Amino acid sequence: MDSGRSVAYGADRAYVTASVVKVAVLAALLLRARDTGGWLSGEEERLAAAMVERSDNDAATALRAAAGGVAGLDAAHARLGMTRTSAASAWGLTRTTAHDQLTLLRAVFGVDQVLDERSRRRVAGLMGRVVPGQDWGVSAACEGGDWALKNGWLPRGADGLWVVHSVGRAGRALVAVLSDGHPSLEAGIARVEEAAVEAVRRLGEPTGDSDGRA
Repeated sequence: MDSGRSVAYGADRAYVTASVVKVAVLAALLLRARDTGGWLSGEEERLAAAMVERSDNDAATALRAAAGGVAGLDAAHARLGMTRTSAASAWGLTRTTAHDQLTLLRAVFGVDQVLDERSRRRVAGLMGRVVPGQDWGVSAACEGGDWALKNGWLPRGADGLWVVHSVGRAGRALVAVLSDGHPSLEAGIARVEEAAVEAVRRLGEPTGDSDGRA
């Protein structure tokens, strides 16, 4: 999946994560379970599906607590190589970069072997089953429908401008698009999809074998 080629625009700029942090929350929980020689409980499995497929916020709150809270999430960031990502007391205000989101995607989709195979399959599988209405963003760059993603959106500040993100896999390309300052969610989605399509186009996908960062 990785030929070493990349396309990057402002990949080291920091953004609040909004709901894309939910991928890292699940990765942190899976790392914690592996450390104890176990797996997710039935309830954790249910919450993980709700958190990723439907972007359920209560599930994210519960699972981050189960993964060790702020300290546990930052410990997972370190293990995953996400050196520019820092958890916040409100999980949606965790700060990250496109570079670090790509690092996480490489762990999820098997380029970097931080997560074991069972964990990778679980995260990637949930990202491939997000509910209709949340299947925008990275998926726009994949004509054949072979995608897996997690999106995030959040109105910020008194001006109500939107943070809109999409991270995931489009075909064989890994794409992280982080953005803010949009006048509406719809405007943000349009811009994110434009960036994702352009990044994958520059990589030469779907015939290429590379990573995209926007």
